[in-house]
Amino acid sequence: MKLPFLPNHDDPSFFDFLTQHHPALTPAGRSGFLQAQAAAEPMRGAGSMSVPQATTVLAIKYQQGVVIAGDRRATEGFQIAERRIEKVFKIDDYSAMAIAGAAGPCIEMAKLFQVELEHYEKLEGVQLSCEGKANKLGQMVKANLPMVFQGLVVMPLYVGYDLKRAEGRIFKYDLAGGRYEESDYHAIGSGGKDARNTMREHFLKGLAEPDALKLALLALYNAADDDVGTGGPDLVRGIYPTAKIVNASGITDVSEQQIRGIYDGLIATRRSKEN
Repeated sequence: MKLPFLPNHDDPSFFDFLTQHHPALTPAGRSGFLQAQAAAEPMRGAGSMSVPQATTVLAIKYQQGVVIAGDRRATEGFQIAERRIEKVFKIDDYSAMAIAGAAGPCIEMAKLFQVELEHYEKLEGVQLSCEGKANKLGQMVKANLPMVFQGLVVMPLYVGYDLKRAEGRIFKYDLAGGRYEESDYHAIGSGGKDARNTMREHFLKGLAEPDALKLALLALYNAADDDVGTGGPDLVRGIYPTAKIVNASGITDVSEQQIRGIYDGLIATRRSKEN
């Protein structure tokens, strides 16, 4: 279907529309701008730009769906750039995305992905399948490859509830847009290895939702304990990681009160073991 406000464009992909008609708004288009900026400032260069970096995000499967969570800290080198950054985004009714890498491009990709799926649904009258959403995100990550050479890495973690298979699914990506599905759990970012170690130790098949949420928050807590770039619960400022539940009912934000209660219990347990 060709629309009057989309000249010569009958593809349901909004990202393809930008690529064809407004390439400067795509990641590859911005790469050319950065190269020109680096040429104009040879002593500085694009690689030396101070860019806030997002850190640790993770996802865990449970009986009815997936828990996805992330910390709130963004860093610039050895300094904290932001303590309250959001890294977990609702994409549509049955999928969510968490980000690690350069904060600005990561957030921009999450918002563009939201528009991409809304655009597809409005033109086609149906939602893209879970598999199709994962593939589309892989194409967007691949399009960001020129930006990687400028030091602006975008590493998403995508989760969705597959209505056809009636299960939650987790997808990770490499820098070239390669898409890989994880069967149980995964974590990415500077503290990803520490978080995966915690999940590997405590994960069980068929976890109940409260247990999966508690494990996700424990993994972030342990990652923050070992990784300087990951922010744990800040009891003084009242800053806590964020989490979402993705299942057949849609997406639910886990309240800050619930997260605070879980961390109060985890910290009390750890203190009792140390005494």
